[in-house]
Amino acid sequence: MPEQTARIGRSGRGAADAPRDLTLDIVSYGRRGPGGTLRLGADQIAQIQRTVGRTPEVMVKVSGGGRDVGGVEAHLRYIGRHGKLQLETDEGLMQQGRGAAKEITADWQLALCRSQYKPRPALGQKDTRAKLVHNIVLSMPAGTPPDKVRAAARIFARENFALQHRYAMVLHTDQPHPHVHLVVKCEHEFEPGKRLYIRKDTLRQWREQFAALMREQGVAANATPRQVRGQTRKPYRDAIHHRLRALRVFGQLPPSDRTGHRPPKTSTFMRAKLESLLQALRSGRGAVDGGQEKMRNTRREVVADWRATVDALRRRGEADLADQVDRFVERMPDVQTDSQRLVDHWKEQIRRRTPERGNALSPGKRTR
Repeated sequence: MPEQTARIGRSGRGAADAPRDLTLDIVSYGRRGPGGTLRLGADQIAQIQRTVGRTPEVMVKVSGGGRDVGGVEAHLRYIGRHGKLQLETDEGLMQQGRGAAKEITADWQLALCRSQYKPRPALGQKDTRAKLVHNIVLSMPAGTPPDKVRAAARIFARENFALQHRYAMVLHTDQPHPHVHLVVKCEHEFEPGKRLYIRKDTLRQWREQFAALMREQGVAANATPRQVRGQTRKPYRDAIHHRLRALRVFGQLPPSDRTGHRPPKTSTFMRAKLESLLQALRSGRGAVDGGQEKMRNTRREVVADWRATVDALRRRGEADLADQVDRFVERMPDVQTDSQRLVDHWKEQIRRRTPERGNALSPGKRTR
């Protein structure tokens, strides 16, 4: 019997009659039994066990996409480390060297795509040209065998894009978490009017598929929405993430080594956000954060779904797993937005500096 994605026993709408996001509904993947009672199958039980057991989560994200041939070639050169790494294509070929990127784009005939004829936007204007390719990243946590990640990514690409969309991929192991960069042509190979569109639901399905493929490789992997796991912090965009990581690495260098290195540029987005928060604090208005209430509503829905799952588990006789779910929900971190996190960090820095300034004064001396 196919999985049912309708809500069981409760309305599919949240507070203020707002549409519910069923990706947050843990029990929505169960089966309806006699009288409408929720019944959990073996797959749902395994999913719950992985989630409450904190099984490593896979990551599948779209990191951008080129809108002209030059941009696509630049990205292919970047992920190929300018000819040092092999780019594996959908035809099973291994392209390597400085000319590999140009060979791939020529083979894909990107210059014939219709979006190529739209003019480049003026400086400061939004680029509305259609993408020629999607840049996708498939990643696993640190410690995962890189060859397993590449094998799962190879099957993932073949099952989703083979004979439909041209693609190339490469494995990166220069960071603790092994990941595969996958570049996919947007236009269909045999139907020029058909394009590859990636929506939120597409990414959810891809995450679940990639996690299943990793498990087939013998690697523990899971794919659940971050809200279901109690995680409220969104991952930063690649550019912001790279800037923050560079700043952390520079800050960890000994003072003697910093003199020989140029300090990395700060993230303009994070700096502007922090300055706005500090201005609000200095003016006495506090940190205005409109996303707090929305996050609290989402957390209430997630907790309600987990409670319904606990009831279904107890009816099934899975008392131990139900207790694990209860403990999992109790240990969820408090809801906190990025703005609140930045303000708390800033206040902590001020608190640490204040005693240091007080201790710098000699005992018995007072300043005027």
